[in-house]
Formats: sequence, C-alpha cells, structure tokens
Amino acid sequence: MTTPVTAPVSPPATTPMTPPAPAPVTLDRREGPYGEVVLRRRGEDFEIIANGTFLMDTSDGRSERLLVDAALRALGARPHPAVLVGGLGVGFSLAHAAAEPAWGRIAVVEREAAIIDWHRRGPLARISGEALADPRTVLVHGDLVAYVRSSPDTFDALCLDIDNGPDWTVTEDNDHLYSPAGLAACAARLNPGGVLAVWSARPSADFEESLRNAGFSGVRTEEVPVARGVPDVVHLAVRPA
Repeated sequence: MTTPVTAPVSPPATTPMTPPAPAPVTLDRREGPYGEVVLRRRGEDFEIIANGTFLMDTSDGRSERLLVDAALRALGARPHPAVLVGGLGVGFSLAHAAAEPAWGRIAVVEREAAIIDWHRRGPLARISGEALADPRTVLVHGDLVAYVRSSPDTFDALCLDIDNGPDWTVTEDNDHLYSPAGLAACAARLNPGGVLAVWSARPSADFEESLRNAGFSGVRTEEVPVARGVPDVVHLAVRPA
C-alpha cells in the first residue's frame, strides 16, 4: 500500500505594506494680511499651507520647473529675455530660472513676509539661496495682482503660480488675476510676443477660453503626469506681436 504524499501548502500571499507617511511637524505659523500661512516639515520635505489649503511641497518640483521651461520654449530665439516669477512658493521656479543662463532679468514677486523669511533665513534657503543671490534676480515683496495691475515694468514671460489654479484660488482677491481685467493687465506687462504661463493643479477649459477672449494667441496646455489622479498643467498663451 502506497502512502499518499501531500503537497506542501504555500503560505498565503501577503501584500507589501506601505510605510505610513510621517506626521507633519509645524515649524512656523503666522497670521498676516491675507490670513494664516504655515510651514511644515514632513520627513525630509517641507510644505506650505495657506488658510488651511495645501499649496505646495518640496517632494517633486517637476511642474514648477515645467512652468519656466515651457515659457522659455514658447519664446523661441530671443536674447536674454526677462521673466517675472510669481510667487516665490518653495522656490523651485525661481531656482530653475536662475539655473538657466538664457534668462536675463529675473523678478520674483511674493506677498507673504513669512515665505520670504523662510527663504532668506529659514530651511527653504537650501533651494533658493543661490538664485536669490544671483545678480539677475530682484525680489519684490508685494501682492502679485496689484503688481501686475500697476507696475510699469514689462517682461518677455510671466510665470505665475500663486494658487492651485484659475478655478481654485487661495484668496478671493486672486480671482481678479484670471478675470478679463486681470488678463488684460498681464498682457500689458508682456512685451510683444511675450508668453503668459500659469500653473494649475488641474486643466481648465474655461480658462483657456478666457485667454482666447482676452486676445492671446497660441493658447495651449502642457501636462505633468502624476502617479494618480488629474495631472498638473501649465496653461500657455502668447501676446500677439
């Protein structure tokens, strides 16, 4: 009589556990004229929160760099173009612009004194320190909407990233920037053939239509794929020559 052989039973498959994200640590919290702004550290990354809304962090930066690169590509061959970066954020856009020798004058406008402090004397200096020391760079402490509306300066490119997008502003006052009057002010700050580049956490067909209605040409959207969900985008438009 043959004794039956029982095949070994494999242990049940297990799904690798994703380690939990580290809890955020608040480094600074301030009340200003536009509400509360908070700097947090999460593991090795830093986060900026405005009025309870997550704005950006230092975990990636691809879309902030695209904002600058897409504007430069859209300009084509133009010697030493001037660029306005708004706002300072975690510093990726400014640092990327300063790392590109093709840019001439670089202005960055930031309304939050706390954010400027975090770059001047705080942990974000590791990102923006060299860019702020670059002789091409001018840092303006002021409201971008007011600056675009009233400044006599003109630029070849406006690279704007002050909200989560035209449809998702940090404060109600920022809505003006994406209105017909705000877009007309942007066009007035641009030299002929200059490029307006606007970062957004999601595409906006309505904003594209607003750009066309404001007289911009070459309106298009470039996407930055993300692991899950809707891609970040940069809306691009050209002031006619």
